[in-house]
Amino acid sequence: MAGSGGLGGGAGDGQSAGTGQGAALRAPRAQLLLVALVLGAYCLCALPGRCPPAARFPAPAPAPTEPPRAARLPGAPGLPVASGPGRRRFPQALIVGVKKGGTRALLEFLRLHPDVRALGSEPHFFDRCYERGLAWYRSLMPRSLDGQITMEKTPSYFVTREAPRRIHGMSPDTKLIVVVRNPVTRAISDYAQTLSKTPGLPSFRALAFRRGLGPVDTAWSAVRIGLYAQHLDNWLRYFPLSHFLFVSGERLVSDPAGEVGRVQDFLGLKRVVTDKHFYFNATKGFPCLKKAQGSGRPRCLGKSKGRPHPRVPRAVVRRLQDFYRPFNRKFYQMTGQDFGWD
Repeated sequence: MAGSGGLGGGAGDGQSAGTGQGAALRAPRAQLLLVALVLGAYCLCALPGRCPPAARFPAPAPAPTEPPRAARLPGAPGLPVASGPGRRRFPQALIVGVKKGGTRALLEFLRLHPDVRALGSEPHFFDRCYERGLAWYRSLMPRSLDGQITMEKTPSYFVTREAPRRIHGMSPDTKLIVVVRNPVTRAISDYAQTLSKTPGLPSFRALAFRRGLGPVDTAWSAVRIGLYAQHLDNWLRYFPLSHFLFVSGERLVSDPAGEVGRVQDFLGLKRVVTDKHFYFNATKGFPCLKKAQGSGRPRCLGKSKGRPHPRVPRAVVRRLQDFYRPFNRKFYQMTGQDFGWD
């Protein structure tokens, strides 16, 4: 689990005491103040951002004359269908999770398929922007022809309690794709991403546990996201298991064509994206797309993908493995898939 760029142990490591009673009191207070300031900065960085301004996305087209009732989209009565070449449709499939699982890679791989039309950015409609309304959401979607599938991906949907109900309200027939990864590795990757944006964070150990190596702190989002069984319980209140496909983040790296093939089957698409589209980039440590005929270079994900993980003590990794084990096993039972994390 260790990578390059070592980190120290947990917060609260030894600090030399000052002389006299006043210095002895001031030192702990100064240390606590420093930790509070750093944690405050982390929280600001980790909180979900605001709803993207409408200017960043295509503005909704003026509503055409009210269409016949049969022309309206299922699951959204009263919203007129956009006119023009192709139509802006509500997504028939969503990649709903999870953060740092491989959702961006999967979306880019699927966009090679001629029958997939996907929004490139994350709209965060069902978690941050729901008050903007379904008409606004549909206006963000790329136009698609009959027989094509419209998709978007926002990995925070999986851990947003209101998202299943809201998505079901849009369409109870929505297909849901969840990319999952060993929750310990996922948490460390999550931390590495935040650390790259907020240098000076407390160590991974200090954030993952309360009181040294005490109880695991499930209030920390990097830990909480990995409780896949608990999140899935919420989704199964609204959607049957048959509406889900669970993609292995590990196999998406080791066998991208195989996992993308499963996704194409799930979406009812012909297997167009195959092993001929991929090559393994040893420097980044994950698959890249071979250059298309006539293009200048192969396509790899951005520089932020494949960043080295900070060094995490083995004892910390073992404690987290033990913590997640019962949740992982319940998730295996719920999905009928053994992801091999234990």
